[in-house]
Order: sequence, then structure tokens, then C-alpha cells
Amino acid sequence: MVNTFERPLSEAALLHSCIFSPETELHNAFGLTYGQLQKIIADASKGSGGKNGFCDVFLQAGSAQSLTLDQEVIKSATSSHVNGAGVRVVVGDKSGYSHTDHVTVANLKRCATIARAISEHAQESANLALMENQKAVQKPHNLYQISQSPASWDLKDKIALLRKMDQMARAYDPRISNVSVSLGVEDYTIIIATSRGDIFADKRPLVRLNISCLAEDGSKRENGSSGGGGRFDFQQLEDEAYWQEHVLIAAKQAIELLNADPAPAGEMDVVLGAGWPGVLIHEAVGHGLEGDFNRKGTSAFSSLMGQSVASKLVTVIDDGTIAERRGSLNMDDEGTPTGRTVLIENGKLTGYLQDRQNASLMKAGLTGNGRRQDYRFAPIPRMTNTYMAGGTSSPDEIIASVKRGIYATTFGGGQVDITNGDFTFSATCAYLIEDGKLTRPIKGATLIGNGPKALHQVAMVGNDVSLDKGIGTCGKDGQGVPVGVGMPTIRLNGITVGGSKS
Repeated sequence: MVNTFERPLSEAALLHSCIFSPETELHNAFGLTYGQLQKIIADASKGSGGKNGFCDVFLQAGSAQSLTLDQEVIKSATSSHVNGAGVRVVVGDKSGYSHTDHVTVANLKRCATIARAISEHAQESANLALMENQKAVQKPHNLYQISQSPASWDLKDKIALLRKMDQMARAYDPRISNVSVSLGVEDYTIIIATSRGDIFADKRPLVRLNISCLAEDGSKRENGSSGGGGRFDFQQLEDEAYWQEHVLIAAKQAIELLNADPAPAGEMDVVLGAGWPGVLIHEAVGHGLEGDFNRKGTSAFSSLMGQSVASKLVTVIDDGTIAERRGSLNMDDEGTPTGRTVLIENGKLTGYLQDRQNASLMKAGLTGNGRRQDYRFAPIPRMTNTYMAGGTSSPDEIIASVKRGIYATTFGGGQVDITNGDFTFSATCAYLIEDGKLTRPIKGATLIGNGPKALHQVAMVGNDVSLDKGIGTCGKDGQGVPVGVGMPTIRLNGITVGGSKS
């Protein structure tokens, strides 16, 4: 499948591309020379007793801002600035990591000494040579259409946008009693240098807009929400069509839920809508396909490469190269250009997501999935934009094929056990299907099942594949990173639904 969601970069965008000299950015953002950085890396790599190691340095500088409008007033406004770095030394499957909140030559040397000391206790391993000798990567992509940093837009413009959204939501229905709108923007310069002599740089913008509406009718109280964002500038958020869509989704959802029926309980066919319901694929399947879990043998998918793990209708892809998407990166947090990795193809397991260390230890190729929350953390295998590929059925055909079941379009919280794939997900927006038609909204529906088993229960796949609107944040090992999820409309047979018995 090609990059269905990719929008080509315009000529104007290329004039403001992130292609620039890493050495220049190193000096501008951190006041360092490449020679100074090389010396620190070389000293950390050598260690004591002639025992060499792999070393890389991750530097991050920039700013982030957030605003929240609640009860028609600005309730919070924050701004933060970052200038930090982390140094990693790896020997085999052991590593040492240390970071500093203020980048200077002295602080980097201290971090390198600490990281090296930790890694001195590692066992000698032939895998070290694999990591050190991994092929030099290509230049990073150019995926972000940025003419002006989102952090540089006037504060008055940002507040004005939040107020317009608040007013439109309140005008939607008099039962909308409160509205909360939040905006987050960030723009960071990232530089990565390694003991192989590589140095790469990236400038990473990110915006996110959210709205939540509270509807009240007597004793009934219900919430609706929507949001979006990506790696683009603030001007795109100001487009009326963009922000008005989120206002309408949130307000409509809150009002509909006031009169929604309790969800039925039991085993039934479930139709998942396109886009955000792909969070089920992300949680129930995606994490189980990350390299570290499979190297350690703790994933439900361990040792199943090449075997059938899903219905032949199922193809799952992780793609970090889709322009402007929240989960996309020009390069991962180890300097490897992001890629498009087919994880499951026509039901067969075909790939895992790898960072450098796990790829080395598993003797596998790099996929560009070494990610970290920020300079304070070492990289681990993480997803970027993970989605199920499209099929041939229309959404109407899929709904019409269900005698009695539910149609879920939005999910809230969920839990997954990586070791066996068992999951529980709560649907925040769902409808009852009766005789092939959507009849009425329901609330309180919970999907209960097993990820690997659910993949075999996929009976129909729609032709309407899409990604979410740009709100996903994935947590793993105490780190949160922005991600994308997606899928077409699909039908799952025989899923357990928790709710209220009809």
C-alpha cells in the first residue's frame, strides 16, 4: 500500500524546509563545535582497558507553550524552554545513560563519564560490533510544511482562537453548560551525534488543539470532546473549517449522549469506524510488535515471524514518513530516517519495530523506530503512525451486513496485557445496529477481548482508511511520545461487549 495520507510538499514549503547544517545548528542552539562533541564521544567510547563501546549524544533545544480556556476565562498559560542533552554508552545489551539540563562542554563530559561508568559493568558481547558497524543511514526526510514556528505566533491570536471555539460550542445548544478549550504548541531543534561519525539535525514543530463540551439536562450530565493537530504551523489551526469541525463533533457528541441508551451486553458483532478506533490496533497489536518485547520473548507475537496471526483481510503498517502527521519524524531519536514498515501482511507477521540496540541484538534491520520522550530518556522501540490498510467493502455495506451489534466511532481509555494481548476498551461514542441500520446512540459500551484473537475475527474491511485527527500520545516505560493511529471501517465477529443487559 502506498502512503495514502501523504500530501506532497509545496514549492513554498521547500523554501522553509528543515534541511540545514547540523554543525551550524549545533553552534547556534548550544554554542558548541562539532570538534568538541567528537572529543566527548570518543572519550566515552574508549573506556578503560581498551574496551570499546558505542556512544551517541542527543541534544534538544527549544520551547513549548500551552493555553487553556475554561468557563470562558483563561485558566492556565504556561511556557517552558529546554536546553538539554543525554549521553548514552552501549555495550551489548547493557547501556549507561546520563543527562544534563544545561548544555556545556563540562556538563557533557560529566554525563559521558557517568554513562561510561555504568556501561563498564556490561558483559563483553559480539553484538556490540553489530551496533557499531550498522550501515550509515541516509539523510533525514523533509516532512514538515513550516513557514513560521508555531511557538512564535502572537499570544492574542491564540487566545482569540480559543474564544471563537468556546462561543460556537455554547451557541450549538442551550444545554451546553460549559466548554473547555486547550492549545499546545512546541518547536524543538534536535541534534544527534554518534561514535560512528554521524551527526544529524531536525527541527520539530508540533501543535495540538482540543475542545471538551459539558451538556446538562436536569440531572443528566454528559461530555463530548474532539481535537487535532500535527507537525504544521499555527495558521492551519486558524482555518475556520479546521476548528469548526472539532467544535461540532464535541458539541454533537455531548448532546447525543444525554438521550443515549445503555449499551447492550454480551457477545455480538462490532463495527469500528475509520480513523481513531485504530487505537485498538495500536494498543492490542502494535505494542506487541515492538522489538524489545519480542527480543525478550514477552510478547504474544514472539517467535511467530512468517506465521498467520490474523485474518487474510488484515494488513498493519507503521509509517513515520507521512507528511505533517503527529506521529511522523524526519528521523527517529537515534538519527535513523523513519520508514514504512509492514508489520502484518494479508494476515502473516512480517516485521517488528526496531531501535538500534534491539535491531543489533536481534540481527535485524533498522526501521527508524528508536524514540524517546525527550533528552532525559534513552531511546526504545516505539510506534509512529500505526494503521490497518484498507479493503474493498464500503462502510454502508459493512453496517448493512450486521443483524444486531454496535458501531463504535470513538474510544476513551483502554488497557492491554502485552504478554497475552488481552484488552479492554471503552467506547465514548457508539450506536446500536439493528437489521443493518444505525438506530440510536448508546453509552457505556466496553469492548473486551484478545488482540491476536480479534485479528482473526476481522470479517470485513472498508475502503475508507484514514488516520486519526492528530491527538494520540503513547505511554511506555514512563515515556510519552506523539503518535498516530488509523484504520478503515471494519467488522469484527463475536466480540464481547460489556454494558447493561437489554
